[in-house]
Amino acid sequence: MNQLIECVPNFSEGRDMTIIKQITDEIEKVDGVKLLDVDPGKATNRTVVTFVGTPDAVLEAAFQGIKKASAIIDMSKHKGEHPRFGATDVCPLVPVANITMEETAAYARKLAERVGKELMIPVYCYENAAFTEERRNLANCRAGEYEGLPKKLEDTHWKPDFGPAKFNPRTGAVAIGARDFLVAYNVNLNTTSSRRANAVAYDIREKGRPVREGNPITGKIKKDEKGNEIWIPGALKACKAIGWYIEEYGVAQISINLTNISITPVHVAFEAACKSAQERGMRVSGSELVGLIPLRAMIEAGKYFLKKQNRSAGISEEEIIKIAIKSLGLDDLKPFHPNEKIIEYLLEGPSEKRLVELTCKGFANETASESPAPGGGSVSAYIGALGVSLATMVANLSSHKAGWDERWEEFSDWAEKGQKLKDELLFLVDEDTRSFNRIMDAFGLPKETPGEKASRTAAIQDATKYAIEIPFKTMQKAYESMEIIKAMVETGNPNSITDAGVGALCARSAVMGAFLNVKVNASGLKDKKFVEGILKKGNEIEEGAIKLEAELLTMVNSKIS
Repeated sequence: MNQLIECVPNFSEGRDMTIIKQITDEIEKVDGVKLLDVDPGKATNRTVVTFVGTPDAVLEAAFQGIKKASAIIDMSKHKGEHPRFGATDVCPLVPVANITMEETAAYARKLAERVGKELMIPVYCYENAAFTEERRNLANCRAGEYEGLPKKLEDTHWKPDFGPAKFNPRTGAVAIGARDFLVAYNVNLNTTSSRRANAVAYDIREKGRPVREGNPITGKIKKDEKGNEIWIPGALKACKAIGWYIEEYGVAQISINLTNISITPVHVAFEAACKSAQERGMRVSGSELVGLIPLRAMIEAGKYFLKKQNRSAGISEEEIIKIAIKSLGLDDLKPFHPNEKIIEYLLEGPSEKRLVELTCKGFANETASESPAPGGGSVSAYIGALGVSLATMVANLSSHKAGWDERWEEFSDWAEKGQKLKDELLFLVDEDTRSFNRIMDAFGLPKETPGEKASRTAAIQDATKYAIEIPFKTMQKAYESMEIIKAMVETGNPNSITDAGVGALCARSAVMGAFLNVKVNASGLKDKKFVEGILKKGNEIEEGAIKLEAELLTMVNSKIS
């Protein structure tokens, strides 16, 4: 799967939508990004733009947005209620999928360097992209705001991380950083009292509640000997919350901002709100997601509630998300549509025709047609997916077998491994066909001039190498699945041992079938050292699969007879 990051630049214009449209048009021109939201504010005279995509595409889109803003926003004329010091005031990058915070911070610094060098704008790196602890805090970087920026840039202590230490009255400065994903999330209560909802909010939010003299609600806030207010912290870190009454729904809610879902995930906040509400004589009836959420957060929630029920977490992604929706009550107030609320699903949009989305009959008919693809490589990957699916089924059946209650987690772990391999093999079903198409495309390149001939030959060799690597990966994954199959033959539900046996047959066939593709494609590759190495490894995997299949079938037959 692709790496995905979100970018949330704040531009210092919230009243003239023709200016904002020019900026967002530049962002949308970049391939590989999707504009998710544009939120202007008249009082703040500020617009928050949200887009997401692959890292390099997001960096390009962010740069073009900052460049356009520097050309059409004049900070010398800007007035607004929100703190600001530049035409593009802040530009945080947020890791969404398959990328670490450290990698995201590196991308933020890369963007900052380009902005400073090419646009000559002073840049401060903040939060996880900061070079010093003091600059992690955005408020420190932006202290003095636009009006104080000329003096700040003269102070060597506040020399920008990138760009000139020179005041440009039109552009000001920009803060570029990396932070975690912020989730806006409301928990519904079976009360109309905003005061009681506030009590729950104070219980769970990091800031907590003040210690008061006399009346716990209206009493004067106590102070320590240094004159500082005394507060009792709440239960959750990286959590902001307040209670309110929503007339539209007729219920009170706890409005929560989770500023770092790696520290406090959604399901942890939900459970804390349930506990506090119950202790105060109320009940949580459900919850509401405001905006979008990363797929990983929903998967973590679904698996948490499955494990709480002592149920296997080794089920399909769709089922895990369904469990998360029902357990969190996300459909309490209105329908919850994963395709509209989960970032990765929203990005998918209309997809190309995929083999794995065909019916069984459709896949067979497509294979039997005049087209050369899908061929043996795709079929081998699909056989492998079926084999590990059978093993996963046995693991899931074993996890809730009567009398085996204490072993549910053991089988859940096997089922989760099986689901992962199944998904990887299903990806390889289509990727094998794509690799074949890459070779055909390479052969179709022009070859009239010496330069075109050289480019065509290089493209053919690159495509051929990839067409070797894909079925080889099928071999590896199918062989890995035999570990799960073996465990199910040895320790799984005895009523399903033949299913595991069929899984072994599928896995071995997938290995051998994919190896045929490796060998036929290897014959056309000029890199003989690569060919020699991969054929040696392929032979070892094939021999291992054949040997292990024989052992497993012997075990299965001895048990059923």
